[in-house]
Amino acid sequence: MTRALFIIDVQNDFVEGGALGVEGGAAVAAGITRLLEAHRDEYSLVAASRDWHSGEHDNGGHFAVDAEPDFVDTWPSHCVADTPGAEYHPDLDTTGVDVHIRKGQGVPAYSIFEGTDDAGDRMSDVLAARGITDIDVVGIATDHCVRASALDAVEHGQHVRIFTDLIAGVAAESSEAALAELGHAGVVIADSTVLAGAAS
Repeated sequence: MTRALFIIDVQNDFVEGGALGVEGGAAVAAGITRLLEAHRDEYSLVAASRDWHSGEHDNGGHFAVDAEPDFVDTWPSHCVADTPGAEYHPDLDTTGVDVHIRKGQGVPAYSIFEGTDDAGDRMSDVLAARGITDIDVVGIATDHCVRASALDAVEHGQHVRIFTDLIAGVAAESSEAALAELGHAGVVIADSTVLAGAAS
């Protein structure tokens, strides 16, 4: 089995009520938990990423400090290391997660490939060591970190699917554009019911 699941940034600051909360974020957290309950044995690797920013500076310009955030390259403070906002949403059961990736530690970072695990290993090295060839992607936000992670997975030679029922975006227009871009890059746009079909 050579398929992995990427769970992107299902953190308190990215769901409803968080510093950068998106509509539907909590539902995504609960939906991913149901997916893992039903299909964990179909994945040889489950990796989850989190933004893990410094609270002491602007993280390489990622946090808007001297001007209003543009919500493209600069953002309000969010997911500061060791704060409740950076923790996984409580509706996401992480007991089935094999690898936890922290990204953005002092610098802007969107893709799971830009972070490291607790041992300091990058995602690309973990995938190579496990012989992963296929990746399913879920999480937050469709138009930013999900997009970047999926595009990087393609760049690393992976066959990639995104489950549209288990993602949530900042805005409808930019999320639709992201999915169109991903489809053009070769990502399969599906929903998680394909797993039930594959298991039958």
